[in-house]
Amino acid sequence: MNRTLTIVVAFVLTLIAAPALAEFKLGFVNGQRVVNESPQAKKAKQKIEKEFEKRDAELQQLSKKLQAMQEGVEKNSVTMSESDRRTKEREFNELNREFQRKQREFREDLNLRQNEEMAAIFERANKIIRQIAEAEKYDLIVQEAVYFSPRIDITDKVIKALGDSAQAK
Repeated sequence: MNRTLTIVVAFVLTLIAAPALAEFKLGFVNGQRVVNESPQAKKAKQKIEKEFEKRDAELQQLSKKLQAMQEGVEKNSVTMSESDRRTKEREFNELNREFQRKQREFREDLNLRQNEEMAAIFERANKIIRQIAEAEKYDLIVQEAVYFSPRIDITDKVIKALGDSAQAK
């Protein structure tokens, strides 16, 4: 009984609200496109790449050293004494652990920096979206949707406004 009453009330309210919704202005912003295509995102990506390129090069160098070490052990294992082989394997394992640790730290630091930069971009984009909503009298702008009509997509407008604000700085 309660469920039926709730459904009937919701249906009646929908019918009452329908004329008011006729003038409802809705917009959609694709947040992923904003992050991928905005000038701020491109600038942040370049900044992060430059910031992490030295550590990335060190990791690549360490990886090559590990690979050469492994090849050396495999190649010379037949002619090595048992103690030399164990020593080389121990050195390899220690270097491999160090590599794994540095690689994990690198990924964590990189993710943290990317998240920081993306948060700043989203904050700026949300300000731009609010300005567009107020200026063009939108009732609702959504950033997540399973489906949206291209007719209500204002993503390009947001990206352009972000580009204009980047040039103004």
